[in-house]
Amino acid sequence: MSKVARDYVASLRKPDDAETKYFGITELAAACGTTARAIRFYEDKELLTPRRINGGRAYTRRDVVRLSLIQRGKAMGMSLAEVKHILDLYGERGQGKVAQLEYILGRIDESIGELEARRDHIATTLAELKIIRNEMLADMKRKRRKKPAA
Repeated sequence: MSKVARDYVASLRKPDDAETKYFGITELAAACGTTARAIRFYEDKELLTPRRINGGRAYTRRDVVRLSLIQRGKAMGMSLAEVKHILDLYGERGQGKVAQLEYILGRIDESIGELEARRDHIATTLAELKIIRNEMLADMKRKRRKKPAA
């Protein structure tokens, strides 16, 4: 969550204010360092569901948190479908928080395993390339020494 978003959430002092204090799409975009267009895209994908007041979008602290989680998921390389699954696990009042955390921990463990496997593959490939390079250098030196006399 960006500093602006944290400050905004902190300004909602009372728990009652958390769901009754609203702000617009421009404010949400600024708070989370994104664009209104991106927010509308996430709404189309049903990742965000703002309230409608007098025909306009009205966002709450919950929307700030959800948008921050969407951005974190994207940064981790998750698809929007996977991010939606994680958000849906939480539920309306946090009843699925443990399931959400278990899923995320499993996903993190998978990512660690994949990255470690890639690292090992890269190390093996580098070692092989160095061997090939050294063999080619040695071969080139041998061929230079065997130049035919003119």
